[in-house]
Amino acid sequence: MKLLEGKTALVTGASKGIGKKIAEKFAEQGANVAFTYLSSIEKGEALEKELQASGTRIKGYRSDASKFDEAEKLINDIISDFGTLDIVVNNAGITKDGLLLRMTEEQWDDVIDVNLKSVFNVTKAASKIMMKSRKGVFINMSSVVGVQGNAGQANYAASKAGIIGFSKSIAKELGSRNIRTNVITPGFIRTEMTDVLDPKVVEGWEQNIPLKRAGETEDVANACLFLASDLASYVNGQVLSVCGGML
Repeated sequence: MKLLEGKTALVTGASKGIGKKIAEKFAEQGANVAFTYLSSIEKGEALEKELQASGTRIKGYRSDASKFDEAEKLINDIISDFGTLDIVVNNAGITKDGLLLRMTEEQWDDVIDVNLKSVFNVTKAASKIMMKSRKGVFINMSSVVGVQGNAGQANYAASKAGIIGFSKSIAKELGSRNIRTNVITPGFIRTEMTDVLDPKVVEGWEQNIPLKRAGETEDVANACLFLASDLASYVNGQVLSVCGGML
């Protein structure tokens, strides 16, 4: 039997990179998958068609999770279309890097809204559904940067550190309703964003990782699958680092 057979999952920010691989992995393991995208419309529509080959129910939604009203509408639409919601992966995120003295208020607010406020918005809306059914799983995507910080990424680090504190609190609030909340902190993962970097820069980063290589989106998706499945039924309020030993 597949690990997520009969489950319905939502993955935010799934048009590319880590989110796309998680959506693919969940569909492969028997889940019905709802996912969101925003600016990458063509990629979102292409992913919907791709995942439908899995034989499970698939639907993409163009939605901005950083806006409270849109997040509520998204959850209501998913319940209307799928009938239930068992797993939520809060993956949507952006970067707007810059040293503190040059960072604008807009750069700060945008990153906090997309990366952190979206987690509050979606979790609040989805938790109402899960509390009624007395079961559910939240997996929130943070980063090693949220644990150790990084020069030029004060906004990003703050947003990702906030996700950890938020998740640990929600794990305590919702645990009595059989709702688990955990965090994944990816390290240096190969995505479309890293593919454009100077190979020498990438090599330098890899040499500072004990496993001497970058991670793949598959590595993060596998960790996500574990936390989403019943294999992790007694794992709650934890931070799982997928970083090759970087931390």
